[in-house]
Amino acid sequence: MTRKPDQINWGIIGCGNVTEVKSGPAFNKVDGSSLIAVMRRNREKLLDYATRHSVPKTYECAEALIHDPDVDAIYVATPPGSHREYALKVAAANKHCCLEKPMALNFAECQDIIAAFEKTDAQLFVAYYRRSLPRFNKVKAWLDAGKIGTVRHINWHFSRPPSRADLSSAYDWRTDPQVAGGGHFVDLACHGLDLFMYLLGDITEARGIARNQQNLYDAEDAVSACWAFGSGAMGSGFWNFGARESVDEVVIHGSEGAIRFSVFDQQPLILDATAGSEMVEIDHPENIQYFHIENMIQHLKGGRRHPSLGTDACRVSWVMDRILAGSL
Repeated sequence: MTRKPDQINWGIIGCGNVTEVKSGPAFNKVDGSSLIAVMRRNREKLLDYATRHSVPKTYECAEALIHDPDVDAIYVATPPGSHREYALKVAAANKHCCLEKPMALNFAECQDIIAAFEKTDAQLFVAYYRRSLPRFNKVKAWLDAGKIGTVRHINWHFSRPPSRADLSSAYDWRTDPQVAGGGHFVDLACHGLDLFMYLLGDITEARGIARNQQNLYDAEDAVSACWAFGSGAMGSGFWNFGARESVDEVVIHGSEGAIRFSVFDQQPLILDATAGSEMVEIDHPENIQYFHIENMIQHLKGGRRHPSLGTDACRVSWVMDRILAGSL
């Protein structure tokens, strides 16, 4: 096939819902990037996706896509239970890889993946795309400028009612620990915990309590946790997936003020500090992984370092393992 100069050709393993709007289209919108191949076992859904997104190559076998000589980089958009298997195969082919979050089922699997890529010339990324979003980089800019002084504590309260899928008793891989690594906590909290380490540095201690309060599925549905950053700042979180109301609020407390924002909701960013207050609204792009993908292309072309490499993402799996250890 004809290749544009300096173009990175991508293939996707697992072209499901997460690739419809969040990520898939952006691989063709970012300069220097092109989506040329997709893989899915269900042939009807595979061909439908390829037709709607104008993808020229289709595969029902992951190995065939991985070894396509026209594919330079592979986005693994399958559930976490298969990430290690596919990542090791991509590493063996010496091709660049982006894994959906969380990076794998647990910290040990993440370490296996990192070790495999250390033996290659390929790059390993993880789709913690909030590190690349302008919305959260505004929060980072406030923190880096010392707008709230020395950070003392961060707290995240996230709760929501049980979903229709939760109440239906139908199988959902997101609440199957063997496939997802846990429940909704692992699926969603990883985004915030990773973001907090991007903003405030590595978490060096973590512990928690997790329970299954509703008995709707096998995984935890209520989690409380506390942690400490290497800087000395502290953190705490509460997640409940059986509450009456939906809440998504983060507060970073500093010696000279506080910053408030949401991890998932597009609420205003609020700075309330001794030196003055500010409220900013920054919308997400149409394809929320656009800037994440743009940063991968820049990294692969020798530009700026991507903010979410495998070595960065591995840490959040360690934190979640510590929070969930022995809780159920």
